[in-house]
Amino acid sequence: MYRLIDRQPDFIIIDKAPGVAVHRDQEAQGLLDVLRADLGCDSLHLVHRLDAITSGLMVLATHRDAARTLSQAFHDHQVDKFYLALSDRKPARKQGWVTGDMDRGRRGCWRLLPTRVNPAITRFFSVSVEPGVRAFLLRPRTGRTHQLRVALKSLGSPLLGDPLYHAADAANAAADRAYLHHYAFAFELGGRRWRYVQPPTTGVHFLAAPFVAALGRFDDPWALDWPESCLTR
Repeated sequence: MYRLIDRQPDFIIIDKAPGVAVHRDQEAQGLLDVLRADLGCDSLHLVHRLDAITSGLMVLATHRDAARTLSQAFHDHQVDKFYLALSDRKPARKQGWVTGDMDRGRRGCWRLLPTRVNPAITRFFSVSVEPGVRAFLLRPRTGRTHQLRVALKSLGSPLLGDPLYHAADAANAAADRAYLHHYAFAFELGGRRWRYVQPPTTGVHFLAAPFVAALGRFDDPWALDWPESCLTR
């Protein structure tokens, strides 16, 4: 369900497994319930969320003051986040921006609009992993529901294993998980900047040698050529 990455007086960092809901799902225990029981910490507070299908880094505050500070940082887009994704489709562009308003569609899906009144903003790089598999490093500026999944679909490269945004073809149906992982993030708390990087540990394609080799391109995502405009555009 999760791996504990770090435990500090003000927060904990975990690596969430794919397919795990943060909140209680009908009769099943949610991640927050399990963490409170495992760590003996009833005062754990959610300050951000990941879709159930998404694996990777999460920070949870251990008291209300830290929760307020971290929640505000996420709300104000002051947390620098990077995600890894895989698709079996070649994108319309290898790198750049996906920017546009988002609106609810059918079946729980969202769609990207051509307008930019209050847009979702995502910067991305992509590299070929092997024939039929492409890796993406995604840097969202905003945090809309399903933002990255919709961004990939808009590029013509829906997330491999995505049950909502990928056509139900044989390759997608055979995927062992949805290939989206919160890879790295940085935030400020207590007068210090905290930075974490956690490669994915589950998924046949994430663990395959071609992807591991390609991941070397993204060892330090902050060192890539991310123009300052990606934070303000």
